[in-house]
Amino acid sequence: MPVLPPWIRTQKLRLGELHEIKRRMRKGGLHTVCEEARCPNRSECFGHHTATFLINGNVCTRRCAYCAIAHGRPGPLDPDEPAALVATVSSMGLRHVVITSVDRDDLPDGGAGPFVACLVGLRQLPAPPTTEVLTPDFRGMTGPVDRIIAAGPDVYNHNVETVPRLFRSVRPSGRYDWALEVLKRVAETAPGTVRKSGLMVGLGETGDEVLGVLADLATAGCQVVTIGQYLQPTPEQVPVTRYWRPDEFEDLDREGRKLGLEVIAGPFVRSSYQAEEAYLKLAAAR
Repeated sequence: MPVLPPWIRTQKLRLGELHEIKRRMRKGGLHTVCEEARCPNRSECFGHHTATFLINGNVCTRRCAYCAIAHGRPGPLDPDEPAALVATVSSMGLRHVVITSVDRDDLPDGGAGPFVACLVGLRQLPAPPTTEVLTPDFRGMTGPVDRIIAAGPDVYNHNVETVPRLFRSVRPSGRYDWALEVLKRVAETAPGTVRKSGLMVGLGETGDEVLGVLADLATAGCQVVTIGQYLQPTPEQVPVTRYWRPDEFEDLDREGRKLGLEVIAGPFVRSSYQAEEAYLKLAAAR
């Protein structure tokens, strides 16, 4: 593995800021992708009382080479999970809520139902937050995507994660075309919904390949793209091939904007990083 550069070493977890948000999550029996995936920004986001909720349990049916979320055979869905999420959001007074899930290829609808239940419940709050979903690819099925779109999220996010050449090695159960089709479907059927995607660098891709993905995302109707450095969460995941320099992220930002994309790029950027800010910026530009 390449030597950890100074711009990576400077990021420190402020563990003292995590406890109150974690307490509220545990009280509701909820999970956050921030913790399950060991996101390096979790102390910053928790310190600002924001988090990305992980629904449909915390065991994924897929085993992506970069991901630290537990994988295997999930248990049955918790029917009380959507209501618990809504209650927790209400108690925290959140203005922008991000909801994601593990892959649930064991379910006929891929786990779309709980997304819908969460969105419907949040909209019924006295002061409804804006909402963002970060969904699986549903193995190319359009029905689950349509159901979630109909529930009215403000932002629909699906991450491509990496370049086409690396899909077989790091996302063996996914397909690049499935990822693009999700975004195309949202653009075609709900043009008023913000479309968003994200990818990691440091898995063995080239600069030209990343630029190719940005072009594909723009063609698919994507509007916001997050780009961050892959950081090996535990020794069990695939190692980092190289660390991209901050100036290289600036180059990706600049090239993406030439394609009409709102780009959020940097070593510690993740798919839900500055999610509310990105949404508000696009909403104001309409």
